Amino acid sequence: MEIKLIDPRSLVENPDRARRTRSSPQSDALLLATIRAVGIVQPPVVAPQTDGGNGYVIHSGHRRVRQAIVAGLEEIAVLVGEPAEDGGALRSMVENIARENLNPVDQWRAIERLVALGWTEEAIAVALALPIRQIRKLRLLANVLPAMLDHMAKGDMPNEGQLRTIASAALDEQKEVWKKHKPSKADPQVSWWSVAQGLQKTRMYARDASFDDDLAQAYGIAWVEDLFAPADEDSRYTTDVEAFLGAQQEWMTANLPKRGSIVEAGQWGEPKLPPKAERVYGKASKSDHTAMYLDRDGKVQSVAYRMPEAKKPRGGKDAHPGSDDGAPIVNTRPDVTRKGMEMIGDLRTDALHEALSRAPIEDDTLMALLVLAFAGQNVSVASGKRDVSFYGAVGLGEHAARLFDQDGKLEFDMETLRIAVRSLLVDVLSCRENRSDSGVVARVAGNIIGADNFLPNMGTDEFLSCLSRPALEASCKGTSILPRQRVKDTRAALVEHFQAERFVHQAALFAPDPEKLSAWLRKNEVAEEPEDEGASEHAALEDDTSGEPVHGHNADDYEAGFREAAE
Repeated sequence: MEIKLIDPRSLVENPDRARRTRSSPQSDALLLATIRAVGIVQPPVVAPQTDGGNGYVIHSGHRRVRQAIVAGLEEIAVLVGEPAEDGGALRSMVENIARENLNPVDQWRAIERLVALGWTEEAIAVALALPIRQIRKLRLLANVLPAMLDHMAKGDMPNEGQLRTIASAALDEQKEVWKKHKPSKADPQVSWWSVAQGLQKTRMYARDASFDDDLAQAYGIAWVEDLFAPADEDSRYTTDVEAFLGAQQEWMTANLPKRGSIVEAGQWGEPKLPPKAERVYGKASKSDHTAMYLDRDGKVQSVAYRMPEAKKPRGGKDAHPGSDDGAPIVNTRPDVTRKGMEMIGDLRTDALHEALSRAPIEDDTLMALLVLAFAGQNVSVASGKRDVSFYGAVGLGEHAARLFDQDGKLEFDMETLRIAVRSLLVDVLSCRENRSDSGVVARVAGNIIGADNFLPNMGTDEFLSCLSRPALEASCKGTSILPRQRVKDTRAALVEHFQAERFVHQAALFAPDPEKLSAWLRKNEVAEEPEDEGASEHAALEDDTSGEPVHGHNADDYEAGFREAAE
């Protein structure tokens, strides 16, 4: 190469230059000011004409030559070299990128020029220090309608998502949409959103598919790679929605779990559970059912639910099993009348209470008697373990039944007793937000036995979507996550972060609110019974007339009896 002083007006522009889109006015003004102040720092590169002329063709430096003419320079220094084998295509592209990056259309045209000269995509990527994925992404512009490309080259570019949608559509479809949305003199700007919306097709991604490649091949699904997607995710997709959903349905049918069923999704993507079914958000039990469904993205989802227990028949033959033999039923007078049985019931109750308050009872027997008490027919519990939404409360006799032997005697070991007590407590204590809620006592029980350690990871999209913006941002404390401008971005970052860690929201901890606990204690204080002279006289009168002992005791009498029995 050699340096020559040449009049910039005599230089010939290269018709096959890399930058075809005009640079911004701000960039041109800055370059002009620099040339006027210090001149051209880096001389343009030129080469002799090869078509018979005696002039010089600009290979790189078109903007510098143009601004030198505007600045009124009579001569500028240029580097004169021999034409390159590729016509200076690579050198021109590198020069332009180093000074001011080319827009995507000019980059694509320059890459296509190099490909036409025999360059491979890998070689272009190495030469330009660009990822090969970026080279392939730019080459997708070859799928864009030429009329659209000409307009994009003027600086009116769609965003990446819109360009991805346009490039993935057929040229005939692009042509029809471009007729409706191409610019006019009155409105030179193109609504790329409208163009992309007109070419939008529903995509089903391979990362959301539960079926394997064999099933995909059976349904004729051909995956297409989305080169505009991030490089670290599976971006394969198909627009054959019907085939994708059919393969998902077949996979669900083949992998349906025991007590499982396939349901449809509702308007908002929620599963349509059977009538009277209650969704289970916690740990599912063996008796619960599983519903599998496809959400709005076509992904297979599953939820657990439980059905209410069937009503026991009342009356009829089942209520009188002894009447099936057809024998006539003879009504005879019982040995003790109804009134006599009521008297016996009162006497038994008083004696039972007296024994419970004063008789010596071992601790294991006391625990067994507590289980028996919950199994009484006068006790019903709105259990948080079973469904009580429609059929009322349930009995707890099954826990007491395991304490009896084959002869009907109360006979048990400590292991059996512990199992019975634990299963009884599981049926009774509940923190659910329905009428099975045990209230503050369940929170106290969970706090005592350390139930906080058994809470599952709540850092899921399903739970975090229930938090307000302040609560969601407060959950970022103690993590490396910073609150985003959009709530859904903050939630997505937290969900990804808590995949490797366990997150429990403060509101889910078992420790009860001190104010609610104090209110419960005040409400359930043992009140001293006022003395009632009329009641005492009435009791004394009954004692004199009937000769029966009086078994009435107030709370102080029972407490004194409990202390005596404990000693």
